[in-house]
Amino acid sequence: MKSMTKIFPLAILCLFLLSACSPRLSPFTQKLYEENKWDQDQLKRIQFYLSDGVTLRRQRTDADSRISGGKIRMEQGREIEEILIPKGTPGVLSYIPRENRFAISFEEGKSDRTLIFGPDSRGNNRYVLKVVKWKDAKGVIRYDDKNYYIYKSDALALLMVDLKKIRKTQVKTRVAKGNQL
Repeated sequence: MKSMTKIFPLAILCLFLLSACSPRLSPFTQKLYEENKWDQDQLKRIQFYLSDGVTLRRQRTDADSRISGGKIRMEQGREIEEILIPKGTPGVLSYIPRENRFAISFEEGKSDRTLIFGPDSRGNNRYVLKVVKWKDAKGVIRYDDKNYYIYKSDALALLMVDLKKIRKTQVKTRVAKGNQL
């Protein structure tokens, strides 16, 4: 019993230290983007995270000969391919497809393995997962040159950042205008 009383405070201390090291994530917002006036190169140096897990699903056809990092399941006699992107998965900006849209890659490799995020006017302009279109209460997403679908709950996933880390590494640049006699 005495050994238990010595271990318990040590375990609490370890948990406290581990939680202090983990990033405190905040939603990436349009306001944050506009205030900092980041260009594409600066955005590529920011570590993004996924607020909630996302499951991409599609029905495989006989013409499909490869699997792009997902798993195959049989569902009602059909082959279903799933790609799981867990909550907290780190991602990086691959490119900006259009104004106020970020293509974020959560996988190394091909540039078309991205999810598109953009500001949601209904949610304080937080960057949310964007779908191509809605069909039968499912969102259609283009990923790895194929159409996948997600359920509405997955479409609520936000793009997150560690603001403390961003503020520490922020670079301020100014241009010297020269010095004349």
